Amino acid sequence: MSVLTVLPGATPAGEEPPDTGERHRLTAVTGLAALSLDAMASVAYGPEAIVLVLAAAGAHGLGFTLPVTLAIAGLLAVLVASYRQVIAAFPDGGGSYAVAKAHLGARTSLVAAASLVLDYVLNVAVAVTAGVAALTSAFPALYGDRLVLCLVVLALITAVNLRGIVESAKVFIVPTVVFVGSIVVLIAVGLFRSGPVSTATAAGHASVLADNATTVGALLLLKAFASGCSALTGVEAIANAVPSFRVPRVNRAQRAEVALGAVLGVMLIGLSVLISRFHLQPVEGVTVLAQLADASFGHNWAFYVIQFATMILLALSANTSFGGLPVLLKLLARDNYLPHVFALKADRQVHRHGVLALAVVSAALLVFSGGDTNTLVPLFAIGVFVGFTIAQVGMVRHWRTERGPGRRGKALLNGLGGLLTGVSAVVVTATKFEEGAWLVVVALPLLVAAFVAVHRAYSRIGERLALGRIPETPHRDRSLVIVPVSSLSRLTSEALTAAASLGDEVRAVTVCYPDPEDRTQMHALERSWAEWDPGVPLVGLVSERRSLGRPIAAYVREAAAEEPATRITVLIPETEPERLWQRLLQNQRGAVVAHAVRRETDAVICRLRFRLL
Repeated sequence: MSVLTVLPGATPAGEEPPDTGERHRLTAVTGLAALSLDAMASVAYGPEAIVLVLAAAGAHGLGFTLPVTLAIAGLLAVLVASYRQVIAAFPDGGGSYAVAKAHLGARTSLVAAASLVLDYVLNVAVAVTAGVAALTSAFPALYGDRLVLCLVVLALITAVNLRGIVESAKVFIVPTVVFVGSIVVLIAVGLFRSGPVSTATAAGHASVLADNATTVGALLLLKAFASGCSALTGVEAIANAVPSFRVPRVNRAQRAEVALGAVLGVMLIGLSVLISRFHLQPVEGVTVLAQLADASFGHNWAFYVIQFATMILLALSANTSFGGLPVLLKLLARDNYLPHVFALKADRQVHRHGVLALAVVSAALLVFSGGDTNTLVPLFAIGVFVGFTIAQVGMVRHWRTERGPGRRGKALLNGLGGLLTGVSAVVVTATKFEEGAWLVVVALPLLVAAFVAVHRAYSRIGERLALGRIPETPHRDRSLVIVPVSSLSRLTSEALTAAASLGDEVRAVTVCYPDPEDRTQMHALERSWAEWDPGVPLVGLVSERRSLGRPIAAYVREAAAEEPATRITVLIPETEPERLWQRLLQNQRGAVVAHAVRRETDAVICRLRFRLL
């Protein structure tokens, strides 16, 4: 006879290993698809933002497009290197919030969290409106329905994310590959062109070059750099969502971060080289990316593939927020800065409440803006620069406390990144203040104040509950159970049986009104009660007003005053109908009584559900 020994934690032969939830987490590839869409899609508006600023200096100013882009690519490299360090140092996720909490104090961490929350919400609204704008540009007849289209797209993305982050990543892999592949092919083909194949897209559109061109000075280059840094939004998303990756989480997240930086850097530099190569000038009503596609491929099917892929990826880039914000909300809830419901997980490792909250707030922004991208863009990117800066400064403090080789070089790298992103945050805020950036400046402290208020409330609750301290030894008190009744039925019998099981003494109470008809019903109930004789006294409560809950609550208060050492429970019997729609037939008396007793007494409320099967 053989004996099979199963070690603790092992899986017996022939049985599948228990599901630990890892299959619902991200690999490096799916993580790149789920969390990098925001950054990838930014190549559609990042180079254009640079060109539009430099256009103030005329054709001469446009010659600085590549140098500015190279500076942004350098900052991208610094950020990627820094966030690889953040991933390793803070594997529980949270990005700049976690860094600031550990090294810069609670208030600074709340500023970082608030900036990330605003950035994530605005990213959803901007991404959806930009994607729909691309669609309405191709089909002008849909322009009047752009708000409805925005809400439909948002609903679809929300539904996909409620099924789990892995499922959403699988959905977004194909459009991500198509977009990146199209841009890379566009760049490769364009590099072999001596000049633009076609300019049909820009024909007939007015140029935005300034007539009275300014000189190319440090301030103009700084503005162009700050505007182009909008292409860096989303770089932090992977560091915020490290727990969403499969084990080894840190290694997978770091590989995804490096891949994001490499692909984004190649696309940004490649597009800027083509802008300089084709001497492209920005025009009204046509994007820079559309002009580049026209110049490289000509006005044919390849041009439309680029436009369609851009439209799809812009709309779907909102998924970056759905991957990162729920994790951040979970961390805030865990630290008592948000309601604890945001820390709960549903099936498939989904923070459902975080996903739904993001969808609701984003929908409100879409309605507020009327589905117009230009209304939201001035608010975008400020929050992420604040988060970048806080994370970099926090990592400088981190390396001061760590020991090991290379920490000075790493601290210097983070310090340089913090300086660059801090300057960018100031410049973007100053230049976009009157265009709506003031809303972000106001919203940040308000959001921090909300976090503090929630934390204080939880602190008071914890103090009242004596959390963290050993409580008194449990003991048994005398108990009184009060059961509201209105007639004799099987429900009444079940309620009294349950009450007798719960308490030392049971009393049934019924409310009577002075109307003759009500008094007649009361006398009939008393006679039936005496005939039935359940061994429980029936107490009649006379109420001058036609109120049900208040007389019962008043009786409970009187009983508590007469017997202060007695625990009082109000057991409310209710029927649960067989069909859902039949609940509309109920009179809701139980809810009325429960509300009054809860509001006016300290009694325990027990609602007995009697199923009508």
